[in-house]
Amino acid sequence: MDVWNEETGLSRSRTIPWQSKTILLLILPVLAAHLVLDLGHELAQKPVTAWTGIWIAVIFGGVVFWLRAATGGGAATGALVAITLYLWTPGWRTALWPLAALLAMTLFATRFGRQLKEGLGLAEGRHGRNAAQVAANIGLAAICGVPLTLAAILSNEPVPRVWLVGMVAALGEATADTLSSEMGQVLGGEPRLLTTMRRVPRGTDGGVTIIGTLCGIGGAAVVAAVGMPSLGFSTVEAGVAVGSAVLGLFVDSLLGEWVERRGWLGNDAVNTLSTLAAAMVAVAAMRWLR
Repeated sequence: MDVWNEETGLSRSRTIPWQSKTILLLILPVLAAHLVLDLGHELAQKPVTAWTGIWIAVIFGGVVFWLRAATGGGAATGALVAITLYLWTPGWRTALWPLAALLAMTLFATRFGRQLKEGLGLAEGRHGRNAAQVAANIGLAAICGVPLTLAAILSNEPVPRVWLVGMVAALGEATADTLSSEMGQVLGGEPRLLTTMRRVPRGTDGGVTIIGTLCGIGGAAVVAAVGMPSLGFSTVEAGVAVGSAVLGLFVDSLLGEWVERRGWLGNDAVNTLSTLAAAMVAVAAMRWLR
């Protein structure tokens, strides 16, 4: 979300540099260590899978950078997430399909009505998201694969499906957050605060619109629907992923209203906590349903 500056009449993205750097320091080393462990195992056992993952990461990062969806650092972070998800779920039935759905929908949403957003001072930067923003949005989804890798390498057990559902829930929340914000700014009119229903200017942290929220829920549903054929999700698993993603979306709005507007948390921290909430709720729900 963005923040409205009452003095200038413009909005600016609220970022707190130390929080963004902390997110990178917490997420990237974990993914890098995970990749070394997983890639080393795959190179020894299944070199074709390992090299396929490497090429997918290179192509994914290159496409994201070429589309100006992310900066160089953001594209590299996205490539790290892509290879992590592929090595976690190799082959055609892979977690990359929900990730691709997220990329397509968020890219469309950020460019939809761009002229209006630029006039309001709400448009995303021309060079796309940086490394911290990418890590905050999809880093937690990749980290869901760490328990899977440990289970596969150390015990040769089947993939714990609860973490697959958590991964899709995290991707669904990231999609829902972007779509609700970007589409709501163009189509939703004046937003309201979730707790008081008070009208606030477009771009205010925690402000929601009905159209934006519906777009967000639809985006989460599409990500989960893609997970059904690609990951073999049942209707229940897909439903849990959507419900958890929507819950994470409302967590994002509440954090925006309660803490981001006060300057206690930056946008990257809010996005990280929201995707974490979606993933953890999905994992807990799946364990309870088993």
